[in-house]
Amino acid sequence: MWDSEALRFLLQKALEEDLGIAGDITSLAAQASQRQAIGKCIAKDTGVIAGIAIAKEVYQILDKSVSFREHLADGAPVEAGSVLFEVYGNAYTLLVAERLVLNLMQRLSGIATQARMYVQALAGTACRVLDTRKTTPLWRALEKWAVQLGGGVNHRMGLYDQFLIKDNHIDLMGGIRPAIEAVLAYKEKQGISAPIVVEVRNFPEIEQALQYVGQIDRLLLDNFEPYQVARAVRHIAGRIPVEVSGGITPENVRAYAEAGADFVSAGALTHSVRALDLHLKIRPV
Repeated sequence: MWDSEALRFLLQKALEEDLGIAGDITSLAAQASQRQAIGKCIAKDTGVIAGIAIAKEVYQILDKSVSFREHLADGAPVEAGSVLFEVYGNAYTLLVAERLVLNLMQRLSGIATQARMYVQALAGTACRVLDTRKTTPLWRALEKWAVQLGGGVNHRMGLYDQFLIKDNHIDLMGGIRPAIEAVLAYKEKQGISAPIVVEVRNFPEIEQALQYVGQIDRLLLDNFEPYQVARAVRHIAGRIPVEVSGGITPENVRAYAEAGADFVSAGALTHSVRALDLHLKIRPV
Protein backbone atom coordinates (compact mmCIF):
# COMPACT_ATOMS: atom_id res chain seq x y z
CA MET A 1 0.00 0.00 0.00
CA TRP A 2 2.84 2.39 0.73
CA ASP A 3 6.45 2.72 -0.35
CA SER A 4 8.57 1.55 2.61
CA GLU A 5 11.41 3.92 1.83
CA ALA A 6 9.07 6.91 1.48
CA LEU A 7 7.30 6.00 4.73
CA ARG A 8 10.58 5.74 6.58
CA PHE A 9 11.63 9.15 5.26
CA LEU A 10 8.37 10.75 6.43
CA LEU A 11 8.63 9.14 9.87
CA GLN A 12 12.20 10.35 10.23
CA LYS A 13 11.11 13.87 9.30
CA ALA A 14 8.27 13.70 11.82
CA LEU A 15 10.73 12.66 14.53
CA GLU A 16 13.07 15.49 13.55
CA GLU A 17 10.16 17.91 13.87
CA ASP A 18 9.75 16.82 17.49
CA LEU A 19 13.41 16.51 18.45
CA GLY A 20 14.95 19.53 16.75
CA ILE A 21 18.70 19.74 17.33
CA ALA A 22 18.54 19.49 21.11
CA GLY A 23 16.54 16.27 21.48
CA ASP A 24 13.95 15.57 24.15
CA ILE A 25 15.40 17.91 26.74
CA THR A 26 12.96 16.86 29.48
CA SER A 27 13.79 13.17 29.08
CA LEU A 28 17.49 13.98 28.84
CA ALA A 29 17.25 15.90 32.11
CA ALA A 30 15.52 12.91 33.69
CA GLN A 31 18.41 10.69 32.48
CA ALA A 32 15.91 8.45 30.74
CA SER A 33 18.59 7.00 28.48
CA GLN A 34 20.10 5.28 31.51
CA ARG A 35 16.89 3.36 32.24
CA GLN A 36 14.84 0.56 30.68
CA ALA A 37 11.08 0.85 30.42
CA ILE A 38 7.95 -0.85 29.12
CA GLY A 39 5.18 0.88 27.20
CA LYS A 40 1.64 -0.43 26.89
CA CYS A 41 -0.80 0.98 24.31
CA ILE A 42 -4.44 0.68 25.38
CA ALA A 43 -7.64 1.69 23.61
CA LYS A 44 -9.90 4.09 25.48
CA ASP A 45 -12.53 3.95 22.72
CA THR A 46 -14.48 1.49 20.61
CA GLY A 47 -13.54 1.26 16.95
CA VAL A 48 -11.16 -0.27 14.42
CA ILE A 49 -7.44 -0.16 15.09
CA ALA A 50 -4.96 1.02 12.47
CA GLY A 51 -1.28 1.87 12.70
CA ILE A 52 0.27 -0.85 14.83
CA ALA A 53 2.67 -1.69 12.00
CA ILE A 54 3.54 1.99 11.71
CA ALA A 55 4.23 2.26 15.44
CA LYS A 56 6.63 -0.66 15.18
CA GLU A 57 8.46 1.12 12.36
CA VAL A 58 8.83 4.29 14.45
CA TYR A 59 10.52 2.36 17.25
CA GLN A 60 12.78 0.57 14.78
CA ILE A 61 13.94 3.87 13.30
CA LEU A 62 14.91 5.12 16.74
CA ASP A 63 16.42 1.94 18.15
CA LYS A 64 16.55 -1.48 16.52
CA SER A 65 17.05 -3.15 19.90
CA VAL A 66 13.52 -2.25 21.01
CA SER A 67 11.27 -5.28 21.60
CA PHE A 68 7.76 -4.88 20.18
CA ARG A 69 4.89 -7.25 20.92
CA GLU A 70 1.59 -6.95 19.04
CA HIS A 71 -1.55 -7.99 20.89
CA LEU A 72 -3.89 -7.18 17.98
CA ALA A 73 -3.51 -6.84 14.22
CA ASP A 74 -4.31 -3.75 12.20
CA GLY A 75 -7.96 -3.81 11.16
CA ALA A 76 -9.11 -5.56 14.33
CA PRO A 77 -12.13 -4.24 16.24
CA VAL A 78 -11.28 -2.85 19.67
CA GLU A 79 -13.14 -1.81 22.77
CA ALA A 80 -12.12 0.42 25.65
CA GLY A 81 -9.48 -1.45 27.63
CA SER A 82 -8.12 -3.51 24.71
CA VAL A 83 -4.32 -3.80 24.83
CA LEU A 84 -2.95 -3.08 21.35
CA PHE A 85 0.77 -3.62 21.85
CA GLU A 86 3.60 -3.61 24.36
CA VAL A 87 7.06 -2.22 23.72
CA TYR A 88 10.20 -2.73 25.78
CA GLY A 89 13.47 -0.85 25.52
CA ASN A 90 15.47 2.22 26.44
CA ALA A 91 13.22 4.67 28.29
CA TYR A 92 14.47 7.63 26.23
CA THR A 93 13.45 5.88 23.00
CA LEU A 94 10.00 5.08 24.32
CA LEU A 95 9.42 8.63 25.52
CA VAL A 96 10.59 10.17 22.22
CA ALA A 97 8.32 7.91 20.14
CA GLU A 98 5.21 8.29 22.30
CA ARG A 99 3.54 11.31 20.67
CA LEU A 100 4.30 10.40 17.06
CA VAL A 101 3.00 6.87 17.62
CA LEU A 102 -0.20 8.14 19.23
CA ASN A 103 -0.77 10.92 16.68
CA LEU A 104 -0.54 8.49 13.78
CA MET A 105 -2.45 5.61 15.36
CA GLN A 106 -5.27 7.78 16.69
CA ARG A 107 -5.88 9.43 13.31
CA LEU A 108 -5.51 6.25 11.26
CA SER A 109 -7.78 4.36 13.65
CA GLY A 110 -10.34 7.16 13.42
CA ILE A 111 -10.33 6.78 9.63
CA ALA A 112 -10.64 2.99 9.79
CA THR A 113 -13.48 3.32 12.29
CA GLN A 114 -15.31 5.85 10.10
CA ALA A 115 -14.91 3.62 7.04
CA ARG A 116 -16.33 0.67 8.97
CA MET A 117 -19.40 2.76 9.86
CA TYR A 118 -20.10 3.39 6.17
CA VAL A 119 -19.51 -0.25 5.29
CA GLN A 120 -21.87 -1.43 8.01
CA ALA A 121 -24.52 1.03 6.84
CA LEU A 122 -24.23 -0.48 3.33
CA ALA A 123 -24.46 -4.10 4.52
CA GLY A 124 -26.65 -6.21 2.27
CA THR A 125 -26.31 -3.89 -0.74
CA ALA A 126 -23.90 -4.11 -3.66
CA CYS A 127 -22.80 -0.50 -3.19
CA ARG A 128 -19.20 0.22 -2.15
CA VAL A 129 -17.80 3.26 -0.37
CA LEU A 130 -14.82 5.07 -1.91
CA ASP A 131 -12.41 7.52 -0.33
CA THR A 132 -11.22 10.75 -2.02
CA ARG A 133 -8.08 12.88 -2.29
CA LYS A 134 -9.17 14.90 0.77
CA THR A 135 -6.25 13.60 2.79
CA THR A 136 -3.38 15.00 4.84
CA PRO A 137 -0.62 16.09 2.43
CA LEU A 138 2.18 13.49 2.22
CA TRP A 139 0.28 10.99 4.41
CA ARG A 140 -2.28 9.92 1.77
CA ALA A 141 -0.98 6.37 1.38
CA LEU A 142 -1.37 5.67 5.10
CA GLU A 143 -4.81 7.26 5.30
CA LYS A 144 -6.06 5.30 2.31
CA TRP A 145 -4.61 2.14 3.87
CA ALA A 146 -6.71 2.90 6.96
CA VAL A 147 -9.81 3.19 4.75
CA GLN A 148 -9.08 -0.30 3.42
CA LEU A 149 -8.71 -1.64 6.95
CA GLY A 150 -12.20 -0.33 7.68
CA GLY A 151 -13.57 -2.10 4.62
CA GLY A 152 -13.67 0.87 2.24
CA VAL A 153 -12.29 1.01 -1.31
CA ASN A 154 -9.60 3.37 -2.53
CA HIS A 155 -10.48 5.85 -5.25
CA ARG A 156 -7.62 7.32 -7.31
CA MET A 157 -4.36 7.83 -5.44
CA GLY A 158 -3.59 11.09 -7.19
CA LEU A 159 -4.09 13.15 -10.30
CA TYR A 160 -2.04 10.71 -12.35
CA ASP A 161 -3.96 7.42 -12.24
CA GLN A 162 -7.49 8.35 -13.29
CA PHE A 163 -9.09 10.88 -15.62
CA LEU A 164 -11.71 12.62 -13.48
CA ILE A 165 -13.55 15.24 -15.53
CA LYS A 166 -14.98 17.53 -12.87
CA ASP A 167 -17.19 20.59 -13.01
CA ASN A 168 -14.21 22.94 -13.29
CA HIS A 169 -12.88 21.06 -16.30
CA ILE A 170 -16.34 21.06 -17.90
CA ASP A 171 -16.79 24.80 -17.36
CA LEU A 172 -13.25 25.50 -18.56
CA MET A 173 -13.80 23.54 -21.78
CA GLY A 174 -17.30 24.89 -22.40
CA GLY A 175 -19.34 21.77 -21.71
CA ILE A 176 -19.44 18.00 -21.25
CA ARG A 177 -18.81 17.09 -24.90
CA PRO A 178 -15.66 19.17 -25.48
CA ALA A 179 -14.26 18.09 -22.10
CA ILE A 180 -14.76 14.39 -22.85
CA GLU A 181 -13.46 14.77 -26.41
CA ALA A 182 -10.32 16.47 -25.13
CA VAL A 183 -9.65 13.70 -22.62
CA LEU A 184 -10.28 10.95 -25.17
CA ALA A 185 -7.88 12.58 -27.62
CA TYR A 186 -5.19 13.06 -24.97
CA LYS A 187 -5.60 9.52 -23.68
CA GLU A 188 -5.15 8.07 -27.16
CA LYS A 189 -2.22 10.32 -28.06
CA GLN A 190 -0.35 9.56 -24.84
CA GLY A 191 -1.25 5.87 -24.75
CA ILE A 192 -2.62 6.16 -21.21
CA SER A 193 -4.74 3.28 -19.89
CA ALA A 194 -6.27 5.16 -16.94
CA PRO A 195 -10.08 4.98 -16.61
CA ILE A 196 -12.29 8.01 -17.33
CA VAL A 197 -14.87 9.20 -14.79
CA VAL A 198 -17.18 12.07 -15.69
CA GLU A 199 -18.86 14.24 -13.09
CA VAL A 200 -22.39 15.35 -13.96
CA ARG A 201 -24.50 17.93 -12.18
CA ASN A 202 -27.90 17.56 -13.83
CA PHE A 203 -29.94 15.44 -16.22
CA PRO A 204 -28.93 17.25 -19.43
CA GLU A 205 -25.28 16.54 -18.56
CA ILE A 206 -26.13 12.88 -17.89
CA GLU A 207 -27.72 12.66 -21.33
CA GLN A 208 -24.67 14.18 -23.00
CA ALA A 209 -22.25 11.92 -21.13
CA LEU A 210 -24.25 8.81 -22.05
CA GLN A 211 -23.34 9.42 -25.69
CA TYR A 212 -19.84 8.24 -24.74
CA VAL A 213 -20.81 4.92 -23.17
CA GLY A 214 -18.08 2.45 -24.10
CA GLN A 215 -15.46 5.19 -24.10
CA ILE A 216 -15.85 6.40 -20.51
CA ASP A 217 -15.92 4.19 -17.44
CA ARG A 218 -18.20 5.77 -14.85
CA LEU A 219 -20.61 8.63 -14.23
CA LEU A 220 -20.23 10.61 -11.01
CA LEU A 221 -23.51 12.17 -9.89
CA ASP A 222 -22.55 15.16 -7.77
CA ASN A 223 -24.88 16.57 -5.10
CA PHE A 224 -27.95 14.60 -6.18
CA GLU A 225 -30.69 13.71 -3.69
CA PRO A 226 -31.50 9.97 -3.36
CA TYR A 227 -34.75 10.33 -5.34
CA GLN A 228 -32.80 12.04 -8.15
CA VAL A 229 -30.24 9.24 -8.10
CA ALA A 230 -33.04 6.68 -8.41
CA ARG A 231 -34.45 8.53 -11.41
CA ALA A 232 -31.00 8.81 -13.02
CA VAL A 233 -30.24 5.13 -12.44
CA ARG A 234 -33.50 4.13 -14.11
CA HIS A 235 -32.62 6.27 -17.11
CA ILE A 236 -29.02 5.01 -17.31
CA ALA A 237 -30.40 1.45 -17.17
CA GLY A 238 -27.15 -0.29 -16.40
CA ARG A 239 -25.26 1.14 -19.37
CA ILE A 240 -22.46 2.50 -17.17
CA PRO A 241 -21.59 2.29 -13.44
CA VAL A 242 -22.86 5.12 -11.27
CA GLU A 243 -20.98 6.85 -8.45
CA VAL A 244 -22.57 9.41 -6.13
CA SER A 245 -20.79 12.12 -4.15
CA GLY A 246 -21.63 15.20 -2.13
CA GLY A 247 -22.78 15.19 1.47
CA ILE A 248 -22.66 11.42 1.90
CA THR A 249 -22.83 10.44 5.59
CA PRO A 250 -23.22 7.17 7.49
CA GLU A 251 -26.81 8.24 8.15
CA ASN A 252 -27.84 8.77 4.52
CA VAL A 253 -25.47 6.47 2.61
CA ARG A 254 -27.90 3.55 2.55
CA ALA A 255 -30.56 5.67 0.86
CA TYR A 256 -28.12 6.31 -2.00
CA ALA A 257 -27.26 2.62 -2.22
CA GLU A 258 -30.95 1.67 -2.33
CA ALA A 259 -31.46 4.30 -5.02
CA GLY A 260 -29.13 2.22 -7.20
CA ALA A 261 -25.67 3.77 -6.81
CA ASP A 262 -22.82 1.35 -7.48
CA PHE A 263 -20.36 3.52 -5.53
CA VAL A 264 -20.54 6.37 -3.06
CA SER A 265 -17.50 8.57 -2.47
CA ALA A 266 -17.12 10.39 0.83
CA GLY A 267 -14.45 12.93 1.68
CA ALA A 268 -15.54 12.60 5.30
CA LEU A 269 -13.73 9.25 5.44
CA THR A 270 -10.47 11.16 5.74
CA HIS A 271 -10.95 14.91 6.06
CA SER A 272 -13.02 15.21 9.23
CA VAL A 273 -12.75 12.04 11.29
CA ARG A 274 -12.66 11.94 15.06
CA ALA A 275 -9.42 10.43 16.31
CA LEU A 276 -9.80 7.19 18.24
CA ASP A 277 -8.76 7.76 21.85
CA LEU A 278 -5.66 5.72 22.72
CA HIS A 279 -3.36 5.68 25.73
CA LEU A 280 0.35 4.83 25.86
CA LYS A 281 1.65 4.44 29.39
CA ILE A 282 5.38 4.06 29.99
CA ARG A 283 6.68 2.50 33.20
CA PRO A 284 10.20 1.75 34.43
CA VAL A 285 11.31 -1.89 34.71
